[in-house]
Amino acid sequence: MIIQTINLTKRYGKLVALNGLHLNIEEGECFGYIGPNGAGKTTTIRILATLLQPTWGEARVCGHTVGYESRLIRPLIGYVPDFFGAYEDMVVQEYLEFFAAAYNIHGDQRKRIVGDVLELTDLSYKRDALVDSLSRGMKQRLSVARVLLHDPRVLFLDEPASGLDPRARIEMRELLKELRRMGKTIIISSHILHELAELCTTVGIIERGELFFHGSIEEIVRRTKVGARVEVRVPSGQEQAAKILQRLDPVQQVEADDGRLLVSLKGEMNDFSFIARALIEAQIPIREIREEQVNLETAFMRFTKGIVQ
Repeated sequence: MIIQTINLTKRYGKLVALNGLHLNIEEGECFGYIGPNGAGKTTTIRILATLLQPTWGEARVCGHTVGYESRLIRPLIGYVPDFFGAYEDMVVQEYLEFFAAAYNIHGDQRKRIVGDVLELTDLSYKRDALVDSLSRGMKQRLSVARVLLHDPRVLFLDEPASGLDPRARIEMRELLKELRRMGKTIIISSHILHELAELCTTVGIIERGELFFHGSIEEIVRRTKVGARVEVRVPSGQEQAAKILQRLDPVQQVEADDGRLLVSLKGEMNDFSFIARALIEAQIPIREIREEQVNLETAFMRFTKGIVQ
């Protein structure tokens, strides 16, 4: 187990940022950490990155205990915060060489490693550019390049795609996929759920400091999908359509949501033709009928209540 927390708790006075967190992450996993703002994601990552001390409980990284063995943990991890750090008056190559020297990487080895991470992050052509002149997306890639200099086993990324334009987000996602192929263990928090679904092997959903779910994407979708739900769109007569559908025997509940009707059925079904027949008989025109697609975003909305601390 490369990451393990046992009853991990962090309090700020009366505020409980983390409440008895139990988390296990295997080596080579890409773990997506999701939850509303203030849920405890950043607090967890900062504790695991040895930047915060827990109030009580235990956190272990690569077999070492946070707090007691933090000096042994730091050479094994890389931490990318959601904002870029200082030293913006340097050029890109100087910036990376400065941090390589901090990791006791010197001489020809340093030059080679800096060149390798620039190539990996597709920043070679920017080696002589001022860091301050880079776009936000390039700065985020430079942050990743910085934490790869010492070849860490574990990467902690706190909202790495925050504020990025669509192209920069795609480039960041492809970079993280390459790091996953290299065998890195990645813990990433993000609000861009469809990208996490493509990238991550496991996810955890946290709200108000408590972990509600931890498992694979397939498992969370399976747990979210209890009975079939069908989306029905009608150009007019939505209220009448809802009343008609609610009276049908297989229908458990009908909800109006954003110009559509969400029809919850009493069990798993593959044939929804009875919905169309009922509406046609009532002379209500139909624009669309389709089964609701359950994905990570659907699961997140059903597992959480949007409550912040």
